[in-house]
Amino acid sequence: MDSFEQVVAAILQRRGFWTLTTVKVELTKAEKRDIGRHSSPRWELDIVAYRGSSNELAVVECKSFLDSPGVRCDVFEGTRPKDETRYKLFCDATLRGVVLKRLVTQFVEAGFCAPNPSLTLCLAAGKIYRGEEAKLESIFNQHGWRFWGPSFIRSELEALRDSAYENTVAAVVAKLLLRASR
Repeated sequence: MDSFEQVVAAILQRRGFWTLTTVKVELTKAEKRDIGRHSSPRWELDIVAYRGSSNELAVVECKSFLDSPGVRCDVFEGTRPKDETRYKLFCDATLRGVVLKRLVTQFVEAGFCAPNPSLTLCLAAGKIYRGEEAKLESIFNQHGWRFWGPSFIRSELEALRDSAYENTVAAVVAKLLLRASR
């Protein structure tokens, strides 16, 4: 599992979600044809989180991009088609519909969630291109998605720092590195 995914999963767990990472979605042959990927392997999702009290299912794509320019707004505005391949579920409505519908079916049949969960697509990003965090949040809100950028993640890690001891990598690192910033 990716380290950034572990951090995001720890944040979701503090917010009352059960989390699974590296979730494989078993698409049927017909669904693979529908998305134009006839020989596609199982679709993989970074994190799937479920909150039973509200029957809420969140699918979280994680992009740390810590040593890169970061997530760019223009990818989600349709002006950088070559970069859309990094964000397939966000940029391809047909793919998104097929994969998320199959995920819900798969989770309900396996007993991982109750029928008819509310479903939200989310992006957790460790770095944003040139301060575009507010603009990305706006774009995501317009689509009914959630965006968790560096400000949100830092705030959640500060809360984790201040919480009771938890034996997770994210909690220990938050306590070690963020204690001095109080």
